[in-house]
Amino acid sequence: MQIEALNDWIETYKKPLVISGPCSVENEKQIRESVSPLVGKVDIIRGGIWKPRTRPGSFEGVGEKGLQWIKSLKEEVPFKFATEVATPEHIALALKYEVDMLWIGARTTVNPFNVSELASALEGVDIPVFVKNPIHPELSLWKGALERFSKAGITKLGAIHRGFHTYEKKKYRNAPFWQIPMELKSEFPTLPLICDPSHIGGTREAIEPLAQRALDLDYDGVMIEAHCDPSTALSDAQQQVSTSSLLEIISRLNPRDASFTEKTYLDQLEIIREQIDQADRELLEAIAVRMNLVEKIGEFKKENNVAIFQISRWKEIFKSRPNWGKQLNLDDEFIVDLLRLLHQQSVKKQTEVFNMIEEEQNHPND
Repeated sequence: MQIEALNDWIETYKKPLVISGPCSVENEKQIRESVSPLVGKVDIIRGGIWKPRTRPGSFEGVGEKGLQWIKSLKEEVPFKFATEVATPEHIALALKYEVDMLWIGARTTVNPFNVSELASALEGVDIPVFVKNPIHPELSLWKGALERFSKAGITKLGAIHRGFHTYEKKKYRNAPFWQIPMELKSEFPTLPLICDPSHIGGTREAIEPLAQRALDLDYDGVMIEAHCDPSTALSDAQQQVSTSSLLEIISRLNPRDASFTEKTYLDQLEIIREQIDQADRELLEAIAVRMNLVEKIGEFKKENNVAIFQISRWKEIFKSRPNWGKQLNLDDEFIVDLLRLLHQQSVKKQTEVFNMIEEEQNHPND
């Protein structure tokens, strides 16, 4: 896939790009009071005109009249404005009111038919389009959405990392799964990548550390929800910061240097990387040893007519290993995720052993 990135457009702003504004445009007074303190302090103002809600009856946005308020305000105080679109009709209205940037929401990204309709509606339009990651942790869906816009001739593309839904209890509203956007970035290094710490964290307190983590990983910018009075917000009140708090957060964020040029730094970095390479080799060797043992236990279970999955053993592992990890100063969530992957592979390996033994028993002379 070829994706022309937003480099020329994005380089007109000082990195990191900061996109901020309320989750939803609620009324003319609210948007004016939310936007005015941010003009000139952030690069692009954001605001939800249409809000896809999980259940009916929730506030779903004010629609076209919100765009009218934005256009009127832009005539008084010029600024760039971005909003989410989910239908071709949304796109037509956004373009009519001269919206400067569009993004595709997580609920839309999961639907290839919906994405194709939006891409077709944007053919021939020269406007930046950012695609949020899908709700569930599927990199292929994220890439697929970007591909569809690229094939439709959209050249100003970027990605927004807003975290992933999981049914497990996690620290954040949406699990970051940082490895997924990092994999996307490694495959498309010139594709601008923005972090949405508001939706990842789900609380005001989580926003700043998550935003800084993104900059530590060399993200191109952040999208943070800010409201003139977050306590009265009609959507996502818990994750919006006040405009004054937003400006304080921005002032404290510390972008990192993406590359080393000093030879002393490079030499030291190379030494540490060699140590990491060695640790990785030892880790893979340890996993290979574990898989050999799993294969043996699979043979034993088959010979003795024992089920592959043993719930008591599963509970024992998930109780003891996090405690072991804690003694080694390893994060609990990381240990659980790692154990789950190892267990999945162990079940797969034992299933292969069962199938192989059955095949040999059924065809002993083959």
